[in-house]
Amino acid sequence: MNETNNQKIAEIFAEGNSIDKALNQAVQKAVWKHKVLGNSIAVWRDGKVVWIPPEEINLTEKPLIE
Repeated sequence: MNETNNQKIAEIFAEGNSIDKALNQAVQKAVWKHKVLGNSIAVWRDGKVVWIPPEEINLTEKPLIE
């Protein structure tokens, strides 16, 4: 990588919003896929792992799928 790319990457990490947005989109896509395929998801609640069946997975909107 050249110095310009390194500088842009450093700015992205310093700013953080685009990373947060990308991670949020990835999680929403994964949860949506689990629900559509009929798979449960595991979440952390009150200090322990809890399995949520697909029919109880609540999504407010379909994520952008690329």
